[in-house]
Amino acid sequence: MPHFEDFYAAKLRGSLGVTDAESVLDLRGVNRPTAEASLADMLERSRFGKGKTVAIRLDPPPEGGGETLFQPAGRLLLDAKRKGLVDRLQTLPAGDGLGFYVALTGKAARSSDG
Repeated sequence: MPHFEDFYAAKLRGSLGVTDAESVLDLRGVNRPTAEASLADMLERSRFGKGKTVAIRLDPPPEGGGETLFQPAGRLLLDAKRKGLVDRLQTLPAGDGLGFYVALTGKAARSSDG
């Protein structure tokens, strides 16, 4: 069996999902201010620990359409990626529902940069 680096193995497996993540942040049933506070807390704590992967689960759109946490959470995570707190950001595969797969950079990886 050939050996593939994690990045290429993930490409062969398809999208990374809930079962691939080291932990899950379940924000289903949570209001927007609480969800944003939970994400901010996760990102802040990640600055002081080792990098890890997190699956963030969100509610699907309500019946008949409506607002979800997908866009505000995505903006917050994209901003964290620009700041170097997130190494990888992608949506969860359809079978896992609405949400994101996030690889947090952690302290060790960033400390060599600055």
